[in-house]
Amino acid sequence: MTTLPDEHLRYPIGRFAKPNEYNAELLAQSIETIKTLPARLRAEVIKLTDAQLNTPYREGGWTLKQVVHHLADSHMNALMRIKLALTEDHPTIKPYNEAGWAMQTDYRLPVESSLKMLEGIHQHMVALFDSLDEAQWNRSFLHPERGVVYTIALSAAMYAWHSNHHLAHITQTMKLWSE
Repeated sequence: MTTLPDEHLRYPIGRFAKPNEYNAELLAQSIETIKTLPARLRAEVIKLTDAQLNTPYREGGWTLKQVVHHLADSHMNALMRIKLALTEDHPTIKPYNEAGWAMQTDYRLPVESSLKMLEGIHQHMVALFDSLDEAQWNRSFLHPERGVVYTIALSAAMYAWHSNHHLAHITQTMKLWSE
């Protein structure tokens, strides 16, 4: 198996870069990425054995199974944050301990449960995104630990990146196995 630098293993598609502006093209690309992630993810993980799913994508990193479960949990939280931003004036969201969640018993379940969750979560996200007007794209929430204000447009771009980021952990690991 080939060895890659840690930065490339951690961020195989690079770190998230906040867009300078949010236009219709960028938002449409983000929505398409989010819409297609469940099928793209399923196509990759369905080929994997239990041993492969239980392999970390890098030393000290999560297993591929944990990555799949994390995607479902993270995007579930994203959907809740987007709905809060749409229904409350600039809410402060509740952060969660991602590493702690990854250690819970449900992360040992087969990935099918999280693949199903992602399908439903992404259907809801896309339905919401497809219905938003310009003012709604600019609605926001505050992440208190980071001190960052996230608009719904920024959230869409970030979760599109997050989708591809973790999918790349899986596809990159599979490529490294075949070398």
